[in-house]
Amino acid sequence: MLIVMEKNTSKDTIQAAVTAIEKRGYTARPIPGGDRVSIGILHNKGSVDAAHFLGLEGVKEVISVTKPYKLVSREFKQENTRIKVGDAVFGDGSFPVIAGPCAVESETQVLSIAKSVKDAGAKLFRGGAFKPRTSPYSFQGLGKQGLKLLATVREETGLPVVTEVMDVENFSLVEDYADVVQIGTRNMQNFSLLRRAGKSSRPVVLKRGLSATLQEWLMAAEYIMEEGNNNIILCERGVRTFVRHSRNTLDLSVVPAAKKETHLPIIVDPSHAAGVRNQVIPLACASAALGADGIMIEVHNHPEEALSDGAQSLYPDQFIAVMKKINAIHAIVRE
Repeated sequence: MLIVMEKNTSKDTIQAAVTAIEKRGYTARPIPGGDRVSIGILHNKGSVDAAHFLGLEGVKEVISVTKPYKLVSREFKQENTRIKVGDAVFGDGSFPVIAGPCAVESETQVLSIAKSVKDAGAKLFRGGAFKPRTSPYSFQGLGKQGLKLLATVREETGLPVVTEVMDVENFSLVEDYADVVQIGTRNMQNFSLLRRAGKSSRPVVLKRGLSATLQEWLMAAEYIMEEGNNNIILCERGVRTFVRHSRNTLDLSVVPAAKKETHLPIIVDPSHAAGVRNQVIPLACASAALGADGIMIEVHNHPEEALSDGAQSLYPDQFIAVMKKINAIHAIVRE
């Protein structure tokens, strides 16, 4: 249930409503909006009698929420959530670009790529220090040393860094170095990891699971928000289908579908969906045309020598070209 307060309701009046809700054994979660505050009622067993709250001072209306996900839904919050990271804002109608290699390999590698993607207009740098690989014999990342190299990138270029966390044990370590923490597709339903992300002060990029429905994806985001972290960026990165011409199938239709259901920003990762370089640019252009809230693209200075996912990584000159295209497309769509 959602309690909508009158415009310009005082903090004391809002707190009085919260106290009244909690006295009845419910959890009250204030949700600031554009010009008014709403209060979500959580952890109720069965229906809640609206009459208990309609008479409270400052209450405008009480709305029943029908979705299984509460905090992430448009029923709880109508306006888009905006998440600011450095110079980028996700959810304000702009189109920030996150770019960088799949994996951090060396200081020379990350600094070279970071400088080139920044010059081309990228707002955040991505790079994996811990790599969840299908094969245990594949490169698993540099771990803490990789995180230190990401910190060097931030110091040298000013770009905020995004990197993946794989488990609860290493979360605090990743949190110390990263500006944005990513939860990868294989961990979308790692519920202990989601709850730990909910206690973090860092924004979280939550990738869609390999075969996850929209509802399952939003319920995973609900785990994070329920613990108190409202700064979640959803990321569509392709789902597993029967096709063989690409690694995964980029589900472009999920972007407008998600925007209808949730106030959270949603970005697209065409690199992991395609798996092959020549598909990344057209998929990136399509993502810009959709009205997504940003994009994540893999770039490598020497992809033929990359230790991870070189086949899907763009060369720096290709990234410059795609940036020009997607910015032009986004400008048309935004008009």
